[in-house]
Order: sequence, then C-alpha cells, then structure tokens
Amino acid sequence: MNKTQFQQDDLKKKPAHNWKLTILILCWEYPPNIIGGLSRHVFGLSVKLADMGHEVHVLTAKNGGTSPSFEIMNGVLVHRVKPINEKDDNFLAWIGGLNLAMGQKAEKLSEEIKFDIIHAHDWLVGTASITLKELLFIPLLTTIHATEFGRNNGIHTEMQRFIHDKEKQLIFESDQIIVCSEYMKDELLSIFSLNNEKIIVIPNGIEPMTTKLNTAEIFPELEQKKYIFSIGRIVKEKGFDTIIEAGALAKEMELDCYFVIAGKGPMLETYRRQIVERSLDSHIAFVGYITDEQRNTLIQGCVMAVIPSLYEPFGIVVLETMILGKPTIVSNTGGMKGIVKHLQTGLLMDPGNAQSLLEQISFLIQNPQKAEEIGGKGREIAISLYGWKRIASETSRVMEDTLLNKRVKGTEYTETPKNL
Repeated sequence: MNKTQFQQDDLKKKPAHNWKLTILILCWEYPPNIIGGLSRHVFGLSVKLADMGHEVHVLTAKNGGTSPSFEIMNGVLVHRVKPINEKDDNFLAWIGGLNLAMGQKAEKLSEEIKFDIIHAHDWLVGTASITLKELLFIPLLTTIHATEFGRNNGIHTEMQRFIHDKEKQLIFESDQIIVCSEYMKDELLSIFSLNNEKIIVIPNGIEPMTTKLNTAEIFPELEQKKYIFSIGRIVKEKGFDTIIEAGALAKEMELDCYFVIAGKGPMLETYRRQIVERSLDSHIAFVGYITDEQRNTLIQGCVMAVIPSLYEPFGIVVLETMILGKPTIVSNTGGMKGIVKHLQTGLLMDPGNAQSLLEQISFLIQNPQKAEEIGGKGREIAISLYGWKRIASETSRVMEDTLLNKRVKGTEYTETPKNL
C-alpha cells in the first residue's frame, strides 16, 4: 500500500462533523471551458460536494463562448465573470483582470450569501482568494495542482519568477494546502520550506466512463487498426517527444507500432511538422483536440495507453485509461508512480527514454494475457481508490478541520457554520 493510500485511510478515520457548508470555489477554468485537468478536477469535486449537501458556488472565467454568467450545473451554482481587460493579449495582465473581476463578483455575492470557506485552485486565482479571505474573514483552503518550478525544472525567466512568487504568496497566505500526491507534497516542502502539517495529500478522482461510439465513427482511418493511445496538453513537459523518438525507432526496426496522440497546446504544430519532416506519418498521428466522448472512444479502441510525461504531479489521464481497463504505460516519475505498480496495475518506463517505452510496449504485445490482466487490475484500483465520492468526503473533512483550526487560533468568525 502506498503513502497516499495510507493517508486516505487516516483521513477516513477522522470523525466527520457533518456540517453543511457554503463553499466558494475559485478556479480559472470550469466546464465547458476545459484547458487542462484542473477543470475536470474542480467539476468532479464540486458536484460531489454538492451531493453531500454543501452549498457549492464556483467562481470562474467567462472565457468566450455562449456559457451563461450564472447557471446551476449538477447542483453546483456556477458564476462566470469576464476579466476586466478580457481582450488583453498579455496573459499575466489578463489573469490580473480576471482576479479583479472575481473579487468584485464575490464581494457582491457576499452581501446576500455567507460563505464559510474559500477553496482556491492554483496561483491563477491567488490574488482574488487572498483578498477575499481578508475581506470576508473566512479561512482559505488551496489546492496546488502543479508548480512553476516543477514544470520547468527550476526558475529561469522573469515570467517564471513572477508565477513562482505568486504561488509562494498564495501558499503562505492559505490556512491549509491540499496536493494530489506524495510527490507534490515533497516538492512543496522542498521548494517552499513549508510546515509538514500544513499539507494534506488527497488524490484526484475519476468517475466510471462509457462510450456509445466506435473508433471508426470518429476516425475512419483507424478502423481495423491496432493503435497505442496517448492524450494530454501538447506541451514539452508531457513528454510527447519520447513518443516521436519511439516512433522513429519503431520505423527503423520495422515494428508494427502506431501512436495516436490527442490534445491541444502550443507544441502541436511543431510536433506535426516533425512527423512530416521525419516521414513518420505511418507511425504517429497528432489528432488535436477531442471531446470527452471521443476520448473515451479512442481509449476504448486502443490496445494500450502511454502517458510519457516528464513532469506530472498526479496524472488524472492515467486514471481515465485505467478505468476503461486498458494496460497503461507511464513514466516512472511524479504522482504516476504512486498510482501504477509495475507489472500489476500498469507498466513503468524511464522518463524521456524511447527505448524503455518500446520495451514496455513489446512486453504487452508479446504477453496479451498478462496485458489483459494488468488492464483489469488497473480498472479495479481506479474504481476502488479514486472515486470522486471518496475524494469529496476527504476534502469535506479537511474543510471542517480548517474551520476548527481557525477557531483554535482565535480567528474564528462571529458565527458558526450552519447545521452545527
């Protein structure tokens, strides 16, 4: 049993106070605005918290599209705001405008709603979260999904330094921190020299996934074709260079390997050009953005999945492939090595090593019965340990403990939470 599972079990033993809280969640992306895994995480968590009887308000960006400024989605009250300077091409300025708009909206909401706690997700909403903590005099709980230091293996530019400082400010102003893996906990302890007791490990969650389509309906060229699937934001740290190198080796060795990679991001066209320049069209395809339904279908139709990230605090995509019963190869790094046990619930490859990746692929191809067994065990683990109901229950306990600790320190609110 890994450390994360131990901590989950410890959290389960803590008595729940069964408070019905009014929770204000701040995040910069929320469905249908999906940029990365953060959006899906906040959606899964907020829906289950609402199912538990909490009143959950999500404050997020109205980033184009036709999404309404307010709606109730699956029991969650979603408020969308336009950044003050929404047309600004400078990302940091745009984020600053988003935080100003969030702060103004939350202050307006607080005239009619008494929030018990703020739950912030990453530095992108840090300024508004810290301001609202002081303005509303309520605790601030923050989930750190990744760090700028970890993404870039250090701080090298002025922009990276700015983001790093914003992360540091949010972390130190927060009453409690949640991270998704022991790997991330160690990273924060090392980078920010935090008190160990300030950090709680609660993994990301996953819901059972289904699909009514078949692969040929989405990508006819994949009909009757055996392919290896990968998905993620198309950025350097996701390690798709490793798949390109593996494809080149497979071509040289005349191996029958075909990789399908889905996702959008700044490196997409660069990788597509490399595929053309290296004549790897017969081995690799970058298919770009896909919907959740298409993702499920492509996972269901693949022979195996590969997540070759160089940096991955958790790796929710690993759960997505595992819960559909697919044998999954992941880099032996970050939070993924806490999810996958080699040759039991998945396979581990050396990060950035194309030869290591091909070795794991060859093992699964040559041992189809073992591959099926690994896929089945991976599915069992995904369902039993990473269901959102369990994750939300643990998060709710952390919120209750954060409120209690605030009182112990003599900075409690003037009133107690409802239904105490």
